[in-house]
Amino acid sequence: MDSVFSEQNVLNSNNTDTAPTVAVKKLWQKYKYTALVAASVALVAVFSTLWMSGFYDNVKETSYQYSLLKRDMNTIKKNVNAQNVAIRNINNSTDNTDSNHPYPEGTYGATGFALTSNGFIATNYHVVRESDSVYVQNSKGESYKAKVIYIDPSYDLAVLEIIDPSFAKTAAVPYTFKEETADLGQDVYTIGYPREEAVYGSGYLSSNTGFGGDTVSYQVTIPVNPGNSGGPVLDNNGNVIGIISGKQTETDGAAFAIKTNYLLQSIKAIPQDSLSKSLVINKRNSLSGLSRTNQIKKIQDYIYIVKVF
Repeated sequence: MDSVFSEQNVLNSNNTDTAPTVAVKKLWQKYKYTALVAASVALVAVFSTLWMSGFYDNVKETSYQYSLLKRDMNTIKKNVNAQNVAIRNINNSTDNTDSNHPYPEGTYGATGFALTSNGFIATNYHVVRESDSVYVQNSKGESYKAKVIYIDPSYDLAVLEIIDPSFAKTAAVPYTFKEETADLGQDVYTIGYPREEAVYGSGYLSSNTGFGGDTVSYQVTIPVNPGNSGGPVLDNNGNVIGIISGKQTETDGAAFAIKTNYLLQSIKAIPQDSLSKSLVINKRNSLSGLSRTNQIKKIQDYIYIVKVF
């Protein structure tokens, strides 16, 4: 009996699985697939909830706001550097500006485009609102002093005139201005200055109305940034159909453009006797039939950075 009892003890000591452990293993073997399915469903539910709550949109918006903040910080840094240079040279009798950059950096940058060859430029009202002075810079880096000669806050439009004596009349503006409503779905593009060099963006006209059904604007699916404000929107034939005025942060790539017809109305409202020279809109289009690349080459000299102080 003692020998049997001792042998049984040895067998039990070699068996490391207790009864509860065996039960757990059996349950796992029986329900492991059900548990995996349940875990998968739980993960899908979590990510779906995050998506429906706008979590990913918030992440995207935060990233966009970070980009804007970074751009603003770079602008501030350049302004501080320019001020430091000015302070260091304040007692110098020599002219510290060069022929291509005779004016300091502006406190705000946007876009404008030529209405005529003799120095009239269109941009947004919100770009020049409360400005002390305005300068424009062309694609060659040449800067000119300008003044605001007309504003139309209701349409967010402004007309500038270059008054710098160094400005020379350009060749005729190559594009024309479309008065009729553009076609939904047609290809469009813009050139603007979200940074210090021209940036091209293309897309299509996605709605004949703007934010909240605003009939003054189009909605265009083009990637734009704040510096694009005031830039032209053109169709494949080189007609300006609108002016970039803002973007919809809730929809990636959606922007708004004031219809050209309202710009033409604003130009007609300018008293002619208030102008120092004629403001005559071009009626001849020299872009139609050209490839997109060649169109861009021809219009770049007529798109300006607008710098506001």
